[in-house]
Amino acid sequence: MMSACDALSECQTATVDFQCDASETPALFPNDRSLRRERAAHRSLSSLSSAWRRQTPPCHHAQHSNMNATTGICPEELEDLKEAFAKIDLDGNGFISKRELNELFRAANLAVPGFRVREIVEELTKTSDRLSFEEFTQIAHGLKSTEVGKTFRKAINKKEGIRNVAGTSEQAGTQHSYSEEEKVAFVNWINTSLENDPDCKHVLPADPDTDELFTAVGDGIILCKMINLSVADTIDERTINKKKLTPFTIQENLNLALNSASAIGCHVVNIGAEDLREGRQHLVLGLLWQIIKIGLFADIELSRNEALVALLRDGESLEDMMKLSPEELLLRWANFHLEVANSPKINNFSSDIKDSKAYYNLLNQVRPRGTDKGIPPIIIDMSGIREKDEVQRADLMLDQADKLGCRQFVTATDVVRGNPKLNLAFVANLFNRYPGLKKPENQDIDWGSIEGETREERTFRNWINSLGVHPHVNHLYADMEDGLIIFQLYEKINVPVDWERVNKPPYPKLGSNMKKLENCNYAVELGKNEAKFSLVGIAGQDLHSGNRTLTLALLWQLMRRYTLSILEELGDGQKVTDDTIVLWTNQTLIQAGKTSSISSFKDASISTSMPVLDLIDAIQPRSIRYDFLKTVDLTEEEKLNNAKYAISTARKIGARVYALPEDLVEVKPKMVMTVFACLMARAMKRT
Repeated sequence: MMSACDALSECQTATVDFQCDASETPALFPNDRSLRRERAAHRSLSSLSSAWRRQTPPCHHAQHSNMNATTGICPEELEDLKEAFAKIDLDGNGFISKRELNELFRAANLAVPGFRVREIVEELTKTSDRLSFEEFTQIAHGLKSTEVGKTFRKAINKKEGIRNVAGTSEQAGTQHSYSEEEKVAFVNWINTSLENDPDCKHVLPADPDTDELFTAVGDGIILCKMINLSVADTIDERTINKKKLTPFTIQENLNLALNSASAIGCHVVNIGAEDLREGRQHLVLGLLWQIIKIGLFADIELSRNEALVALLRDGESLEDMMKLSPEELLLRWANFHLEVANSPKINNFSSDIKDSKAYYNLLNQVRPRGTDKGIPPIIIDMSGIREKDEVQRADLMLDQADKLGCRQFVTATDVVRGNPKLNLAFVANLFNRYPGLKKPENQDIDWGSIEGETREERTFRNWINSLGVHPHVNHLYADMEDGLIIFQLYEKINVPVDWERVNKPPYPKLGSNMKKLENCNYAVELGKNEAKFSLVGIAGQDLHSGNRTLTLALLWQLMRRYTLSILEELGDGQKVTDDTIVLWTNQTLIQAGKTSSISSFKDASISTSMPVLDLIDAIQPRSIRYDFLKTVDLTEEEKLNNAKYAISTARKIGARVYALPEDLVEVKPKMVMTVFACLMARAMKRT
């Protein structure tokens, strides 16, 4: 399991004395049963307090792991391998044939001798004729220990547009690198997105031809602003330090940015505030891409854009379509318009778009034609499609995209090289501006079956993705149907998984559901026997079929155990209960001279957010601006404003909170518990 320093971002910690006498707070638990619970919690808390005091070494920045947990390959190399694999996997099904392995090695700049390729192919033939990306990374990892591995990074870094970064990965012994093209694309996107924001005038516009970006993000303001552009209102603007910045207030901004990024589903475990403050290029670009991608993909799902039903194929149900990832929907959207244009379809946004012809036809199909009132027609000049030089043809195509205000992310060279990341962003932006779809009418479609993602589901999905699971979870239920995500979550809470019992993709064409069901049965078995979860009435079939209520029941227990395990790790394994957290909260509030308190995580006073705000101020004095708050006779809007400020400030002082402001206002006990637990863990950390 990740360390507590990794699980909770860097922070400035006020030391709290946890010694107390149970007799000091009897009024908080007026009846005998509550008093017994308080005494039990007090015993647990006292034990925890002793353990925490024994932790004399300060909690420095966690040693950032640059290795993928399953493959042993650092994130930068993994991105290179993904890019190479995408170039060969033309149909985008996640597999290549063994005959394409040699071509894949060349695409990945792995100089593998012919005899070694033949040996690998012979081994593959014993089990399958296909190779998945995961299997390829295992092969690449094995090759790294040979002479091939010694030349791997050298070859990768010779690729045009790749720049080395000072410093190496201790685990892999390899040099970090980043894409110059991606840096330019992100700088231009940020400049455009924040050009009218007065809070960014001190660093923007940044020059895309220099490294200004890496300095500009150092105070955290740009990161906070970009997060809010991707997911509106994630960060309360009142909590961003904007003027007279000091090392302390900059640290708070970076804490706020990292914890908020985690809350919207970014994987930031290997990124610390110091990395951003020092402008470590590969980490900055990695975080920015996650934030930008979340914003670009926000509306590419059926529940938020019913016009996507126009892409429904014959014999396909809405449920089938809702399982598609944003990338798959974008590809289907592009092919929908290309088919109308009598243009060849594409299988990817890398090799298939290099000649710009698909882009020309796509632009011409989605352009405004003047049929909508107030929107003048835009004419796309198609003559450039006949240009013989690919780079010049791409440049002429981008001139046409510029007419639509959609030239962002790619240059002509990026198109010709088939940069999959930047071309994906280019197409996503085009979709968001000009989808060119109309909601079908007079069709027998059960619109009531399109259920949007609930707040609880979104919170769970973001929490799961922030832990760095593979593959990325786009749809909570569809992406769990084979149990693989759940097994990874079990490992996060130290429940051992026998991977020999797990069926892994590629699944057979016949019997794939049976293989996935076997995984789900094993997931329930682990939950009952190893994790000791309460899973009464839950079977593997419920997880496989996406039963919302029962799947959420398991996910909640996983999230709860994960949250409490961080506290227990800080407390040398001492057990923590809800009562322990409630008692600690009240004692901390009393010691700080606060008047608020809670009797449980259902306490109605939590709807005002004042117990949370007072606790934050007790942990880090003077962190709350009480003049921003309304404290008596609150309207629902005022309660929500308090809650937004509370959640953002909790993240600002270093608590990795996933709950939403509405959870406090509505006093959702499960999410409320995680807020207080995360604040308790924040207080336990020593710096």
